[in-house]
Amino acid sequence: MEKLKKALDRARDQKNTTLKDARHTKPVSQSSDYLDLTQINYTHTKSITIPNEILREKRILSGNTNDPIIDQYKVLRTHVLQRLKSNKWNSLAITSPDEGCGKTLTAINLAISIAREVNHSVILVDMDLRRPSIQRYFIDEQLPGISDYITEDKELSEILFNPGLDRIVILPGNKPIENSSEMLSSPKVVRLVNELKNRYQNRIVIFDMPPLLSCDDMMAFSPYVDAVMLVVSEGGTQKKELARSYELLERLNVIGTVLNKSKIASLRSGYY
Repeated sequence: MEKLKKALDRARDQKNTTLKDARHTKPVSQSSDYLDLTQINYTHTKSITIPNEILREKRILSGNTNDPIIDQYKVLRTHVLQRLKSNKWNSLAITSPDEGCGKTLTAINLAISIAREVNHSVILVDMDLRRPSIQRYFIDEQLPGISDYITEDKELSEILFNPGLDRIVILPGNKPIENSSEMLSSPKVVRLVNELKNRYQNRIVIFDMPPLLSCDDMMAFSPYVDAVMLVVSEGGTQKKELARSYELLERLNVIGTVLNKSKIASLRSGYY
């Protein structure tokens, strides 16, 4: 816990330090391009077609629009978009108090739900550098990921992929990075985040982050996102973990808390 407290203090000063360093680096493009979301052709991003039944097996909600779980994500999407729009934000970090809360699957399904809303495109970024997992929800083979961009200078065009769904692109993880909190606040990653956030006016950027209480990565990265959403697990998250999480997030823009694995919701929908 003492390490997390120090990380929180460091995060408060990190933004000013990075902005100062940025004066000596190449400026980030601040494009105000507006992407026509009705006519997207992925010519520079590889597209992977994944059958809906395979996605469903991995609990990714991409098929039947009458699914009650999809309706629940629509409600979540509406709340998230209203908060982002009212504050003119376009980036959201998703985290949890500890492992096993389902934050990654929540991030994936929320991203897909937002992408269904034709006014927005979405880029989903695996920023859980210690335990990247988004890629395995879509494909079994090992593709390049953000660790290759950070450590090996691989081009983003070689890493990004579209999972065969409209208006969503994924920047996956790959190999774990040990010094992850340092990398998350490095000039290279900060420039990447600024580019992702500012490239298109109608793009929403969702970052899947590590759990709050397992490392200081979320706090180190917090100066570079507009808002945070916390995912907790019914029957899994303890009150003391939740209280500590709120304490760490008190100075950030927390747009809400998602109760995942709810028994009440599963009884209503037949899905758990």
